[in-house]
Amino acid sequence: MAERADDRLLRLLGIVAYLDGAGPVSVADLARRFGTTPAQIQKDVDALWVSGTPGYWPDDLIDFDAASIDRGVVHLTEARGMTRPLRLGTREAVALVAALRAMKATGAVQADPARSAVVESALRKLTDATGEAASAVDVRLAPGGDRQVVSAISSALTARHRLQIRYVTSSDVVSEREVDPVRLHTQDEYAYLAAWCYRAAAPRTFRVDRILEATETDVPVQEHPGVGEQAAEIDFAALFAGRSSPLATIRFAPRARWFAEEVPVESVRNLPDGDFEVTLRVTNPGWLRSTLIQLAPYVRSVAPAALADDVAGAAAEALALYDSGRETGPTFGHGTDPRTRDAATSPDRH
Repeated sequence: MAERADDRLLRLLGIVAYLDGAGPVSVADLARRFGTTPAQIQKDVDALWVSGTPGYWPDDLIDFDAASIDRGVVHLTEARGMTRPLRLGTREAVALVAALRAMKATGAVQADPARSAVVESALRKLTDATGEAASAVDVRLAPGGDRQVVSAISSALTARHRLQIRYVTSSDVVSEREVDPVRLHTQDEYAYLAAWCYRAAAPRTFRVDRILEATETDVPVQEHPGVGEQAAEIDFAALFAGRSSPLATIRFAPRARWFAEEVPVESVRNLPDGDFEVTLRVTNPGWLRSTLIQLAPYVRSVAPAALADDVAGAAAEALALYDSGRETGPTFGHGTDPRTRDAATSPDRH
């Protein structure tokens, strides 16, 4: 799976700090300590070798003993101040206190005594150093799911093991799934598990409080091409952020219920005939266009009209590439009903 940039940055900084105190360490030992491969450690050292303090002249860069590297040993010779104690201003310290209190309240931390102890220790030291300013910070998080479930997810993510889960949707449909977990994140008041779902054969996001049971298996997670990008795509803060973003209203057939479950929307309205309507803010029209084309058989209507025309045009162009002599695809007219266009939206045409 693709590695997140912030995970690698944390490891890079950790390598410098560790080597500064430990002295020369073999590549293999360093890989075991940081839970990665010797090849990745070599890449990390190469990256650190061209990193340093502003100015970035040779004397500003982190340095290693080249002869030791050739022998499979990493010997840090110049940290360039990267291990100096960090000095925080009051505002920075208060922000960290708030983040640590939020972290302490999460199920992933509460379910792991070791993590809880680390967070509690850091929080206690920061609170003592910040004084009265820290007492003004009040952080409260909504429950993030069953503790056993969160613990299983956390353990599987750490060990890179497959999960078996039992999941219930908002329409009370329960399913059993095998998933390769990618990451656990929060959005608004909920926690979500981004994963590769073997039942769907595609990336999916599961709301943690709707996971009824989770069991960690001993099966290693597999590599899924593009799943890193898909998981990032499901980081909805980037896709649906910004109160000034335009609103879209989409009416779906019941079989597309997962869309309302997996995409944080402004509102969901259940309709008497079983359909449902969602309203959401969109900052990535390309993502929404692609998703609606994939879900064409279940889309009843799209508003505003400009968005409907955009999706219809893209669908027509895509279908024209497959069969220029037949109807060019679904017409997502404003308020129209795709049930009258079954031939154009049949799954075997996509």
